[in-house]
Amino acid sequence: MKKFLSGLFLSVLVLALAACGTDKKEDAGSNASGNEENVTIKVGASNTPHAVILEKAKPILAEQGVDLEIEPYTDYVLPNQDLDSGELNANYFQHIPYLDQQIEDNGYDFVNAGGVHIEPIGIYSKKYKSLEELPEGATIILSNSVSDHGRMFALLEAKGLIKLKDGIDKTAATEANIVENPKKLKFDADIAPEMLVQMFENGEGDALLINSNFAIDNGLNPMEDSITLEDKESPYVNIIAVRAGDETKPEIKKLLEVLTSEEIQNFILEEWKGAVVPVK
Repeated sequence: MKKFLSGLFLSVLVLALAACGTDKKEDAGSNASGNEENVTIKVGASNTPHAVILEKAKPILAEQGVDLEIEPYTDYVLPNQDLDSGELNANYFQHIPYLDQQIEDNGYDFVNAGGVHIEPIGIYSKKYKSLEELPEGATIILSNSVSDHGRMFALLEAKGLIKLKDGIDKTAATEANIVENPKKLKFDADIAPEMLVQMFENGEGDALLINSNFAIDNGLNPMEDSITLEDKESPYVNIIAVRAGDETKPEIKKLLEVLTSEEIQNFILEEWKGAVVPVK
């Protein structure tokens, strides 16, 4: 009987020690990362510069408990549709006026979680090396992105090519708001923004207004290839957009903290040398 009890005791002791060993291994695995399991967020982004910036931020976020999955896009429509459907947790490709227009047009329940950078619009031409060389009756090609028209006409005014009506909201300016057009410029605003670089390369139009993300994505250097660029003080900040309520989630806050950190902002300046300007 004593031998039986002794054997039973030893068996229980061995099982207990084995269980402790298993617990220690599990604890060691948990402690190796130093954190609980990382939270994964999926962010839609234009290829350049947005996805490039996110790739730079990805390892920093991983160290802070956020695994970043980047979904690249080449248009301005699908990123908001996919955010609305829940396919994305956030997107990073648009400025505030475009977001506002999308909300108004489509009823999206989105909010601006924070700004990251500005992409100055440039004026490009294969035919002329300066704005002064543009002839009377020159054709200026704009994108069909209505939310950018005010920005583009404001740029043309800032460069002395046109004069807009006093007192209007220039972010919403249209061709109808032009009160002075000394060169009698003509405007073609029916072109998809992603097609503008190809039209520039083909020598179409006398001048084209192209967003820096499309220019950079297609091998152009806005600082060297444009006739002139929008000023750095542009209010068209590119932002992180999320569904309303998600802006308070810790992982979204960490995303913004990293993207506006000194390390990432310095990377933006070094990588694009003024063609992309950090908000800070």
